[in-house]
Amino acid sequence: MIRVVQIAFPALLFSVSTFSPASNGSDKPDNSNEVNHIEKITVEGSATANNKPVGTFGSLVSNLEYDPRVDLQSRNMAEAQADVTIRGGIFENTGFRIGSATLFDPQTGHYFAEIPIAQEMLSDANVLTGVDNALLGVNSSVGTISREWTPIQTSGSVSIGAGNNNFNLQRIHSGVTLALGDFTDWTIGFEGEFSRSESDGTIENGDHDFQRASGRIQLVGPSSQTDLFFGAQEKFFGWPNMYTPFNFNETEDLKARLLILNHKQYYAQDSIFEISTYYRRHNDHYIFSRENPDIFEAFHETDVKSIALSGRHVQTVSFALNYSAQFIADGIESTTLENNFTSRHYYKLSVLPEYRVDLQNDRQLTYRLGATFDDTNRDGSEMSLIGDITLNTINADNTSQIVYLSYAQASQVPGYTAIGGSNTGGLFRSNYDLERETTKNIELGLALERDTWRLDSAIFYRQDDDLTDWTYSLSSSSARSANPVDIKTLGLELLAIKRLDNAEIITSYTFLNKSEDYGATDIDASFYALNYPDHRVTLGVIWRPTNMIEVRVDNEWRKQEENTLRNGDDDALFTHLTLKISPSQLKGLDIMLAADNLWDESFEEVPGTPGRGEQYTLSATYHW
Repeated sequence: MIRVVQIAFPALLFSVSTFSPASNGSDKPDNSNEVNHIEKITVEGSATANNKPVGTFGSLVSNLEYDPRVDLQSRNMAEAQADVTIRGGIFENTGFRIGSATLFDPQTGHYFAEIPIAQEMLSDANVLTGVDNALLGVNSSVGTISREWTPIQTSGSVSIGAGNNNFNLQRIHSGVTLALGDFTDWTIGFEGEFSRSESDGTIENGDHDFQRASGRIQLVGPSSQTDLFFGAQEKFFGWPNMYTPFNFNETEDLKARLLILNHKQYYAQDSIFEISTYYRRHNDHYIFSRENPDIFEAFHETDVKSIALSGRHVQTVSFALNYSAQFIADGIESTTLENNFTSRHYYKLSVLPEYRVDLQNDRQLTYRLGATFDDTNRDGSEMSLIGDITLNTINADNTSQIVYLSYAQASQVPGYTAIGGSNTGGLFRSNYDLERETTKNIELGLALERDTWRLDSAIFYRQDDDLTDWTYSLSSSSARSANPVDIKTLGLELLAIKRLDNAEIITSYTFLNKSEDYGATDIDASFYALNYPDHRVTLGVIWRPTNMIEVRVDNEWRKQEENTLRNGDDDALFTHLTLKISPSQLKGLDIMLAADNLWDESFEEVPGTPGRGEQYTLSATYHW
């Protein structure tokens, strides 16, 4: 696990110290100009033992299915089509943020994670909730998966892999940094990768064929980092009952292209701003029946242009201003949506002043109070209040504890599939009466940091009004219909990490309880809003018995809320196991044996959609 210094909340990694990339060649802070205030140590990044998937190459959602902070509901496998939910929300309540910009697909949240960026280019996932999500997320009312651009390193790797189900993988990645002429404090870097994989799938008609190419140019100065990125990926995959419960073998053919320019600037004492702009084009070709495509197929093409700014201005040791703003313009061409709703503009502005007071006995009180403004050119605007108060204590033995209380409001508008299609019938029935969704979240948290272990805990209560859900009626011919629902959610989260001499143990427990009101009597099942685990336990272990051998294992047990559409049990046990052998005679070579869904669990992560099967792979990677 990566341990970094940060203040109060994991979203504000930039809030600690001045960063000098050129001087240390990494993304670790240079603490030479630290502001004199109390800090905390926390674990940032992946909360799982494994960091690579089994059945394909890595993507932004890889291994999130074992991350206790999120609930990933996959079709085929996570890297094929995955709905990432946070704290009992649904897939469209979760945003994906790169740099300072939330990436977006206006058609449906099913495609939010179609982001063709190599994982070496990004930091580990940081899950933003509550105030941090309201401050930095856009059109994601419950949570945001946030990642930063990492400094390029002169290194590379090449990988090949094979496994059951006729799986095969090939991948190459390389990066290089060079001094920029006579400017010794400046470097320029180049990084690129190409990845592909294919298999017949872990169940019949669950095949896939993926490929991705991405590259970037990076300019690093004494107090800045600029990245220009372009990536493209193509994905074909099939799965029975992928989106419908009618026993058809459905397929998706997706193409994503992404161009991003990102600049991060550090200035003055502990201040920073980051500006991002991107263009994203996504194509989707959906076929309802691969045996008879003429029954129903749909084509969509979405274009998104955006510019975003976020930062933190430190005025004094006691006062700082956190801020964020983003503008998004989108458009869609579709064979199934109505022609009168094909574009929309989104505006988001957040301002969050922060005050610090030093107390006796190495304690510090931090309180933040601010607001966000959301608007579009098609929907009403919304002003939301956000704020929190945090007590941070550093003990004499350098251990610490943090207690916080927060309140956050957030809002979002529904996607085009929910509001822009037919409202009278068809496979996916839209609802023209859907309104802006609003969320109110209150949370109490405690974090304890000791020499060899850490505990993070939180209890929260969230009220969602007019949440857009997809429901099913036994008397309807539609596969699913968009309907608003008011939901109250009570949740508990516990995450503990224990560090031993040659091992790490990561364990968690989460509890969710919901009460819902659809305001209708003809709804028999919910695909998303009521698809959640009442109880969930994860256990991850990283064990290094020798210098040559590393074992990583992730386990997840869940007890799911009952659902009329689900076939089979409501509880499940998943295991992801990896054995890495690094022969000392062949420096740079890693041989990996990996297994996912070790017990061949058939649990339906999406009700009515078959679960994934077992996958075993053998791969070799040479690093330089």
